[in-house]
Amino acid sequence: MAAASVGNLFLDIQSVKIPRTDRGSHRTAHTAGKLRISDFRFESGDVLPYVDVAFETWGELNTARDNAVVVCHALTGNSHCGPGGNTPGWWEGLIGPGKTFDTDFKFVIASNVLGGCFGSTGPMSLAEDKRPYALRFPLLTIRDMVRAQVAVLDAFQVQEVDTVIGGSLGGMQAWEWGFLAPERVRHVIAIAAHAAFSPLAMGYNEAMRQAIVSDPGWHQGEYYGSGMTPLAGMMTARSIGMLTYRTDELFWQRFGRGNAVRGGLDPDGDLPVTALQAFTTPQFAVESYLHHQGRKLAKTFDANTYLYLTRAMDGHDVGRGRGGLDAALSGFVPQLTVIGIDSDYLYGVNDLKGSVRLARAGGVDAEYLEMSSVYGHDAFLMEQEQVASLVQSIKERV
Repeated sequence: MAAASVGNLFLDIQSVKIPRTDRGSHRTAHTAGKLRISDFRFESGDVLPYVDVAFETWGELNTARDNAVVVCHALTGNSHCGPGGNTPGWWEGLIGPGKTFDTDFKFVIASNVLGGCFGSTGPMSLAEDKRPYALRFPLLTIRDMVRAQVAVLDAFQVQEVDTVIGGSLGGMQAWEWGFLAPERVRHVIAIAAHAAFSPLAMGYNEAMRQAIVSDPGWHQGEYYGSGMTPLAGMMTARSIGMLTYRTDELFWQRFGRGNAVRGGLDPDGDLPVTALQAFTTPQFAVESYLHHQGRKLAKTFDANTYLYLTRAMDGHDVGRGRGGLDAALSGFVPQLTVIGIDSDYLYGVNDLKGSVRLARAGGVDAEYLEMSSVYGHDAFLMEQEQVASLVQSIKERV
């Protein structure tokens, strides 16, 4: 990381918690806090006087300060990937004493991405004028996110990272860790993430963004404190996303052609009573599911953040500014494992295999592994036992 890119660091560990005992008398130290970075310069050239990066850690650094594991979250995720706190961690099955990332031996750290809405500075954060940044927040890249994460490791004085791992947007970050901190990372595991984002996935991101910005409640991004919110836009964006994250087979298993519990169909399955009900009220179970997921996300996730993070995903290309994809992959330094999902519609396994072939042709210690799941792209979140098994097999071969 260039010294000019990140200014002074101020580490604030806000709380220390001891979660439940997972194995015998062993307990895992769990901390949560924020890192304040002054004069942060984005790739765009924009500079903010400071940014905060929210993080959580599990376990403790060893004397050599080389046992860190960095976990990177997906689009709507956060730093709470492990045990402790009021809610389960989104990867709790992999983190803790005796688990894949054994916190008796490893220091696991995760942060909310720069631009996020779960503690890190983003569009909904207050600027120096005490107003939310909204669209005044700089456009950001995956590399900006990783540079902020590297600063968190600097603040903890981590010397070496054992593993960087993440899925989807988290996998994109993992890819960039291998380029932005190659001398510090031993192993990168990128799950369901291209080395360069595909045009199909970019198209779906644009459809989701258009759903949000077309909602009058978006108010040109200035909906904070206005009493307005782009609820309909967020619900539509989430529906589009869920249809690409899951599979046809799963939808048949879960919903089939079943009627919605409170749809407009009568008990015999006849036509809706009115056209208004037909077009505005869920008629089938799958529609109720999409409406529920949309409302749920709209309550917990900021719409502008969704716009910024999906646009950052569009720009993901490890070959950008590095001589193209072939040249960049041939210069990858850490050990590389790419994990694909056989039913993933957005991040096709052929593209992932192709990236590994290019890396291996350039002399990189790289391998491809594959998950088999009906869950599609979301399998890296839903099939934690399978992820754990694959990661364990990697560790045994190293």
